[in-house]
Amino acid sequence: MDYQTKVNATKEAAVKQLKDEFGQYSGFIFADYRGLTVAQLSDLRKQLRAKDSVCRIVKNRYAKIAMRELGHNGVDNDLVGPTAVILARGDEQSAIAKIVIDAQKGTENKLQVRGGFLDGRVFDAAQVDAFSKLPGRLELISHLMATMMAPVQKVAATLLAYKEKLEGGSAAEAKTE
Repeated sequence: MDYQTKVNATKEAAVKQLKDEFGQYSGFIFADYRGLTVAQLSDLRKQLRAKDSVCRIVKNRYAKIAMRELGHNGVDNDLVGPTAVILARGDEQSAIAKIVIDAQKGTENKLQVRGGFLDGRVFDAAQVDAFSKLPGRLELISHLMATMMAPVQKVAATLLAYKEKLEGGSAAEAKTE
């Protein structure tokens, strides 16, 4: 006698809804939230909303299926026990990781990061911590632009000083004559 699992329509709908929501995000951080107070979890969610991110408490089995269907393999080990999934979009992933790591430190490690799926790669907790210390994309672009503008600014300042020197010299000559 073969045993076959019956698929419950409500469970199937829940997985589809989770898959649709996960599909809107490109970064995921998995954390154990046991020991957090409601106020601490609410504060974390408020900080994440400011960065267009979400903290979801999910059923691990549904999350595993949704992640597998989206092609995000290798995260099954992080989806064990009570799990909070922090969803991040695009360029803000390092900023979101920083918020989560800061929240972990601020709650005396009651919030424990297990790992993540960021920039298309599976990260463990130490790698998520290291990733959180990296500057964001916009910050890197601003540093690059400042570096590119520095020589042009020096040339402009030198030319301006030379012009002022020439004008100052001719004005001084005109006064003595």
